[in-house]
Amino acid sequence: MTVEELKIRQLTNQHLISPADKLTVVRDLCGVQAQFFPNAMHSLKIRCNDYNEQTVADGLVKNWTVRGTVHVFAESDLPLFIRCDNGESYRKNEWGGCTFWNQRGKWSLTPERQKELSDIIIAAVSERAYTRDELKELCRAHGMTLLEEESMFEPWGGGIRELCERGFMNYAVQEKKAYIASPEFKPIPEEEANLEIARRFFTNIAPATVHDAMYYTGAKQAEVKNWLTQLPVESFDCGGKTYYYIPNGKTYDKEIPPCIFLAGFDQLMLGYQKQESIYLPKEYLRGIFNLSGIVMPSVLLNGKVVGKWKKKNSTLTFTFFETVSPEEKTIINDKAEQLWSDLKKIVSE
Repeated sequence: MTVEELKIRQLTNQHLISPADKLTVVRDLCGVQAQFFPNAMHSLKIRCNDYNEQTVADGLVKNWTVRGTVHVFAESDLPLFIRCDNGESYRKNEWGGCTFWNQRGKWSLTPERQKELSDIIIAAVSERAYTRDELKELCRAHGMTLLEEESMFEPWGGGIRELCERGFMNYAVQEKKAYIASPEFKPIPEEEANLEIARRFFTNIAPATVHDAMYYTGAKQAEVKNWLTQLPVESFDCGGKTYYYIPNGKTYDKEIPPCIFLAGFDQLMLGYQKQESIYLPKEYLRGIFNLSGIVMPSVLLNGKVVGKWKKKNSTLTFTFFETVSPEEKTIINDKAEQLWSDLKKIVSE
């Protein structure tokens, strides 16, 4: 198989050649990464044939999932991603044991106090969506100290994250950070859940190498190889590497699109080991994956990253990593105008 044929398979499976309905897309891709909400929405916009800004949140939730990062995903997949210690801690508001957070040096909540503050938060979000600041004010009104606040609302998660990971609540699917009560569900055991995620990966993100699967899931090599023994995978060689996939009945008879505006933290960049990406030349790696851990929105021209983009209000700015011909710029600009009806100005840096 040639590299171009491999790209066509991956782009098709990721719905970048053949769009699908929103719920199919988020289930196939195990959600879309959403530290920055507009990135998640753009990831869906370029893949969905039913994208609607007014209804996009319907049937979706936001929470910590794959690789311990925040994703927007199907509400029906809550049991898959929110494991709650194999169900043992599901909606359990008891904090006497050791957790990742209370073992940190600056943790200032006693188990009793964490339970009290958690009860306040759980009761609040059961009534309506609460922003992070609103929850802070509510807890302060119940005597939460500054040190307690630094633990409960720790920037990387803290007690708030623990409530999400125990099935009490989710983020609201919107740009402004807010929390809502989670519907009830029955968590899936971790081993079963990991195998299902691997099944989706090798069906809808693959063809992929073992290193790709390790990169995407955060699993060790032995675990990935164990999944391969349990899944109905097939394989082929390309460029000196072995690629695995699960046949999904799709046809791969369409060409690579001339231009794709990938989102920041797009699954096409995160689905495969970045050092071995067939889309991103190594010399452009730091232009997309910066040293702060941000994955920039990229411009894919004929299946190759040639630059990055940024849209602010009605202005679109490109930073190209190589010379782009006038004809290619026309292709890129035409695609931009198709994507954004409010576009008034296009700038190249």
